Amino acid sequence: MAELFRKKIQFSRLIKANGRLREFNFLKADGPETGYYKVDVSDESGRRYMFTMYPEGDEWKLKEAALPPWIREAETLLEAAISEEDK
Repeated sequence: MAELFRKKIQFSRLIKANGRLREFNFLKADGPETGYYKVDVSDESGRRYMFTMYPEGDEWKLKEAALPPWIREAETLLEAAISEEDK
């Protein structure tokens, strides 16, 4: 039987990054062979940063190179949030 619908996983987490609590929004998308997460967050000026996290083995990793350091420094916290939700 063909799959009629796919469950989308979408959630938000408050994560401390660069000394401030920030709301990170996660949306699981379907890739060609595996799922990945689209993530977005705003900075103090209201600029929105959008990036993708992909699975690498048992971990979730950032792929974009041009991100502010405070997002890169929060990578393990982002990975923990995804791992908790993506059981």
